[in-house]
Amino acid sequence: MMDVIVVGGGPTGLMLACELRLHGVDVVVLERREERGGESRGRGLHARSVEIMDQRGLLERFLAVSEKFQVGGLFGGVMAPWPDSLDTAHPYGLATPQAVTERLLEERALELGTSIRRGCEVTALSQDADGVSVGLADGTQLRSRYLVGCDGGRSTVRKALGVGFPGEPSTVETLIGDLELAADPAEVAAVVERVRRTELRFGVAPDVDGRPGVARVIVPAAGVAEDRATPPTLEEFKERLRAVAGTDFGARAAHWLSRFGDATRQAERYRVGRVLLAGDAAHIHPPTGGQGLNLGVQDAFNLGWKLAAEVAGRAPEGLLDSYHAERHPVGARVLTNTRAQMTLLGSASGPTALRELFTRLMEVEEVNRYVTGMITALDIRYDLGDDGGDGGDGGGDAGGGHELVGRRLRDVRLSGGRRLYALMHRGRGLLLDRTGGRLAADAWADHVDHVTDPGADLDVPAVLLRPDGHVAWVGDDRRALEAALARWWGTPVQGPAGG
Repeated sequence: MMDVIVVGGGPTGLMLACELRLHGVDVVVLERREERGGESRGRGLHARSVEIMDQRGLLERFLAVSEKFQVGGLFGGVMAPWPDSLDTAHPYGLATPQAVTERLLEERALELGTSIRRGCEVTALSQDADGVSVGLADGTQLRSRYLVGCDGGRSTVRKALGVGFPGEPSTVETLIGDLELAADPAEVAAVVERVRRTELRFGVAPDVDGRPGVARVIVPAAGVAEDRATPPTLEEFKERLRAVAGTDFGARAAHWLSRFGDATRQAERYRVGRVLLAGDAAHIHPPTGGQGLNLGVQDAFNLGWKLAAEVAGRAPEGLLDSYHAERHPVGARVLTNTRAQMTLLGSASGPTALRELFTRLMEVEEVNRYVTGMITALDIRYDLGDDGGDGGDGGGDAGGGHELVGRRLRDVRLSGGRRLYALMHRGRGLLLDRTGGRLAADAWADHVDHVTDPGADLDVPAVLLRPDGHVAWVGDDRRALEAALARWWGTPVQGPAGG
């Protein structure tokens, strides 16, 4: 029996496989598609996802095939300059097509020893006290100790679990496709400029994914299709272009056509026994703000080390359940902000007035920083309760209220030209200690690295980082540190560290 089956080989499933393999978990990815997809719904990585790739030693691979962008406040069609003083060493996003992200993550997953099986469609599953049984379309039966559904908005895994998926249905629909256009590029640009004055759900991006002559075209649909799984035809697409823009740009061939609505839904639970949900299987929302792919990758980053600890039998009580507790509120917030963005994208007088007001608000630095932090996920703070700090010299409250606790830590500069993120490639916990050796984590050395560096660019005595880079503890009290280590990595068999 294998350790973990991951259903779905998109960015979420592949990122999860990478995280699990870092901890030696036997993982198999089952992907329905025979080949990796060539189309790219997701268009890039936001700043937090850029940090994640750096924390795992993958950023150079992405930088080699991506362009940086610094569009702050990309919210409901309102764009503003990148705000100053964001708390990150990576104040930019990467324009990386989803197909490229999948390729890079798949390459890394294979390097780490992941088994990826294509052409495997999951049709049924059941679980018992010992594991999960999976039925495939070809009649094959597989079994694993745990299973994670990363199989998209129409998730077979979620449906088999019977998990509720409440939310709001689509009220508008948008067509999207990669088309060959005969029209002159200057003509296309002029039409786009004219139409987008009143219709922001319209656009044409030339040479998409580096393919000369192929444009990514987006246009409002006439209504909401009964079966959104059926892609539009080229003729339907051309009809909508003529209705909205007055021309179909001489569209003569389609490389890929699809449709998306503005439905927002979220799974009631991200875990049922030995089965978990991540990515679009756990939440769907409009693509406004470009958050979908990033949200799924970040789900996987939160879940991977926790599930690995559970598989190894060393997870402290409640660790795996903290995945739902931490990520469900994050998903809910994304659903809320995408609903707001869809309102701003409307062409009626009300949304137009709101957009004008919001454009003015984005000129306020604090508003710009707030919105940018929300869209890029740099501002996420998990609620870790009252166990995250001891006050000490770090300025935190005795009850664990230090402002860093629950947040991701930026890429701190260390002595000798070193960087914090360069020390996190193995996916382990890390104690960054500026006290000159007064602290210890020896009893947890199998899972936590102890870095003593009084010269670290940090204004607190020490921080304890989880494998996902979020701060679990701040301070200089040894007993409080031991409590935090035990909370996230369990109590060592040989007893607590230190005296």
